Amino acid sequence: MKKYTESHEWIEVTDSIATVGISEHAQEQLGDIVYVDLPQKGSALSKGDTLCSIESVKSANDVYTPVSGEVVEVNSALEDAPETINESAEGEGWICKIKISDESELDRLMGLDEYKKMVESE
Repeated sequence: MKKYTESHEWIEVTDSIATVGISEHAQEQLGDIVYVDLPQKGSALSKGDTLCSIESVKSANDVYTPVSGEVVEVNSALEDAPETINESAEGEGWICKIKISDESELDRLMGLDEYKKMVESE
């Protein structure tokens, strides 16, 4: 089950490994994505740290890590095809996988319904 942040990242956890990306709503707001500055594998991150930046034809935006942990895998396909995020933001356009160090941080993230309500009120 996916969870969401107020800054429009999504996270899906399997066996303490979190797959992280930006939401469909976020990619729609960004427009055509032209570059993703991927995080480094092995990086230790704290919840709220800048995970990477995404550049679109409109702007450059930071993506924040929704949980603390270590980057164990990056989606290197985005280096050659950053537009994958536009095509499948919550699927093939994932950014990285993080080994979670504090699973209690997941409790502070939103479910889909709560996230949709937040987006509608923006």
